[in-house]
Amino acid sequence: MSTTTQPLDLLTLMDMAWKRKAADVHIAPGRPPALRIGNDMHLLSDLYPALSPDDTTGLLYSILRDDQRLALDRDWEIDLSYQLKLSDGDVRFRINMHRQNRGLAAVFRLIPKDILAPEKIGMEEAVLRLSELPRGLVLVTGPTGSGKSTTLASLLDQINRRERLHILTIEDPIEFIYEEAKCVVTQRELGSHTRSFAAALRSALREDPDVILVGEMRDFETIALALTASETGHLVFATLHTTDASQTVDRVVDVFPADQQEMVRTQLGGVLQGIVCQQLLPRADGHGRVAAREILLATPAVANHIRRKESHLLYSVMQGSRNMGMCPLELSLAEKVHAGVISLDTALTASSRPETVASYLSGMKGKPAAAAPTPPPPAPAAAAQPTASVWERRKTGA
Repeated sequence: MSTTTQPLDLLTLMDMAWKRKAADVHIAPGRPPALRIGNDMHLLSDLYPALSPDDTTGLLYSILRDDQRLALDRDWEIDLSYQLKLSDGDVRFRINMHRQNRGLAAVFRLIPKDILAPEKIGMEEAVLRLSELPRGLVLVTGPTGSGKSTTLASLLDQINRRERLHILTIEDPIEFIYEEAKCVVTQRELGSHTRSFAAALRSALREDPDVILVGEMRDFETIALALTASETGHLVFATLHTTDASQTVDRVVDVFPADQQEMVRTQLGGVLQGIVCQQLLPRADGHGRVAAREILLATPAVANHIRRKESHLLYSVMQGSRNMGMCPLELSLAEKVHAGVISLDTALTASSRPETVASYLSGMKGKPAAAAPTPPPPAPAAAAQPTASVWERRKTGA
């Protein structure tokens, strides 16, 4: 059976990816473009020929500014955002360009045009209530492509629609664009508006923010400044590439020199308000993906475990605090298997404690799959219950 191929046109390719609901577009020499749809990669060999190094270099350099070309030539990789006018309107992309063994390649991540409401992404009530906190540190973690940006965007959008505050984001690159509702929103991008997360955070403390989003806590200085900002009355959201709550705590602490770690544990125990670790998993019906989330909320017990180097006990706290909205990953996975949302194989593969998933499922046998009861608000470690008046009292110093 013969196939026809066509020259690569970026607009046509991205329009196709958008209409097919692809998450990512992969462009590299030596093969045709590929789309990630759901969890699977699809080579477009029936539409496009294998690309040559000149094809990819010409295409990718054509969308770069002069300073971005220089940065790519110097560093051999670059992250950026880009916008194209497709048949359905303007669509934004997060792009990573990098050199590999066959030449210059890139991955385009399609960013949804609209920020999804919490119910659209299956956000738990306990996670949603983190957007109501007046101060502290909220960490959303998970591997690359786990939906961290989507979750954070949904939380910030709730603040934007509800409060009258200043939201400052520091991203690499800017992904979702926030249309100002009740809040003033400032968005800064590494390489375009600031030289580093740390530099932007140092400046942020003089820019009158109420809510700060740190796109990624990559190094010692950024983490230290994020903790300081949380201590000084700001609500700070940040991401890490960790897979569970105890690992997240250890990652934050271990980046500091040994002689500072005891102080940092005390600091973190005082400001941490929640950790949400998530994975995106393929649905059992083959239509899209769903997030499974581990949720740790700040309580006196959590703060004490952090201070005492007992992060390994945080899992037990989550197991015993479901009525507060906490949830170990294995319970989230088991609930989704019980409801028929994901397959058992998917759940067992996603967990480092497959026997715990099986145990939860055993306890659910014979019970109807139902939504978990609405949990009460999280109990902040060092703040009153989050209400609009709390924001007002914080601004007035009352």
